[in-house]
Amino acid sequence: MKRICWTLQVRPDKLEEYREVHKNVWPEMQQALRETGWHNYSIYLRDDGLLIGYLETEDFDAAVAGMAEREVNARWQAVTAPLFQQLAGKKADESMAPIEEVFHLD
Repeated sequence: MKRICWTLQVRPDKLEEYREVHKNVWPEMQQALRETGWHNYSIYLRDDGLLIGYLETEDFDAAVAGMAEREVNARWQAVTAPLFQQLAGKKADESMAPIEEVFHLD
């Protein structure tokens, strides 16, 4: 299992909306994440909009690709897209670039 960490930036004027949306992640979205290999998945949001994601998966590229095939993900991306800064024409899930892990206390 690989540990993956990524960051995105939420618009400062959309922080509360982002928090509210994530209080009730749709059950079908949660199930799709589980089915496509997203395990121990957490998202953290700092007050300046820095969003940090963490998950464990066998293959991050396959997990992202699996979600891209799900209709529920397309709906979720449409709802959350306006909440992010500077996605350069990409969807948020296409902009999650893993950050190199340099230490892990096992």
